[in-house]
Amino acid sequence: MTASDKSRDELRRLVDKWAEEMGVRPARVQIQRMSRKWASCSTSGRICFSVELLGQPTAFREAVVVHELLHLRVRNHGRLFRALMNAYLPGRAAALGAALGSCTASQDRHQKVDAGSPR
Repeated sequence: MTASDKSRDELRRLVDKWAEEMGVRPARVQIQRMSRKWASCSTSGRICFSVELLGQPTAFREAVVVHELLHLRVRNHGRLFRALMNAYLPGRAAALGAALGSCTASQDRHQKVDAGSPR
């Protein structure tokens, strides 16, 4: 098993863990090249993660996973979405939400995201 395969498996396990915790079921989970986003969630329930996400710190990957899985319940980024993000990731949601909103895979392709400190 290559390092890439191991990273993909770890991300899929993280998705499974959080999907169960949140009581949601994505229709499909893909890991692919994405030039402008860390991840996306379609209205049909398909979640795509950027291959670039595999090289990011665990806390940031986890926040992206929770963010996208939450879109299976709440389609927008309104008050309810932010409250649920904070409920699932207490104390980390605001900083990680800012990083998710302000960074794209193409902008930070060669930089790791510091998921522990606010931006």
